[in-house]
Amino acid sequence: MPSNLSDRRVSPLRTRMIEDMTVRGFTEKTRQDYVRHVQAFAAFIGRSPATATPEDMRGFQLHQRQSSMQPPSINTAVSALRFLFTVTLDRPDLARRLTVVRQPRRLPSVLSVEEVTLLLQTAPGPKYKAAFATAYGAGLRVSEVVALKVSDIDSERMLLRVEQGKGRKDRHAMLSPQLLELLREWWREGRRLGALLPRGWLFPGRNPVEPLSTRQFRRAVHAAAEAAGIKKRVVPHTLRHSFATHLLEQDTDIRVIQVLLEAETYCPPTPDRGADLLPVPSSLRRECSHSPAIRLPRC
Repeated sequence: MPSNLSDRRVSPLRTRMIEDMTVRGFTEKTRQDYVRHVQAFAAFIGRSPATATPEDMRGFQLHQRQSSMQPPSINTAVSALRFLFTVTLDRPDLARRLTVVRQPRRLPSVLSVEEVTLLLQTAPGPKYKAAFATAYGAGLRVSEVVALKVSDIDSERMLLRVEQGKGRKDRHAMLSPQLLELLREWWREGRRLGALLPRGWLFPGRNPVEPLSTRQFRRAVHAAAEAAGIKKRVVPHTLRHSFATHLLEQDTDIRVIQVLLEAETYCPPTPDRGADLLPVPSSLRRECSHSPAIRLPRC
């Protein structure tokens, strides 16, 4: 799908929906996902969604469940169709027919310090080793790691600048001396290879003009975990969970962890206790960027 959805010759209904999403500031990825789910619905009923009936809605959701579609995908489809029928078609009566699927809550996988060491050791090259270390050592999301630029490293204040992270928020993440040294090693190697441009991406893709994609990052994590012999299910977000858990094990105040992760809540749930929501004073938010950083394992 082209990066600009409106460049395609599309139906008037799709054009209007894209315009409605653009007016509301939806990201390009969200627009693409919503259009894709509406296309799937139109293909299922075999005609324009504008002519949909309550029975079509029921049949589509039954089809999704029988096709073993996972709850996150079903719920995204629900959001897309609710937007279409509520906003674009002004038919909220149909939107009310859609049902959100309850997602089972599972404990996240967490790596031990030894497993993090193995993962860094088996990273496919210095770029990925530095990227993995950034996700773990600063507690960043994969989308935040791949979006970093060389200029986002503030070695004087020992901070990483995260621009337009989740929720389109700018924030600072902590930068440990070990992570800074690892990033410097990658910078020297990247410059030698001609992969790093002066004001370019910290972790460029195959084309230095473009950033590393989240898909490439995920594949590299899976490959490193397999090479390291780690039996747990390891995804990029596992490094972020491990960061938070290791801080918690070091008796770091949970409110500090909340701020460092830029999360409303973080307290690993257990079978008899869900996540705890704790208020975080603004003064604590200002100070937590300078909290003692987690130590990267030697590798």
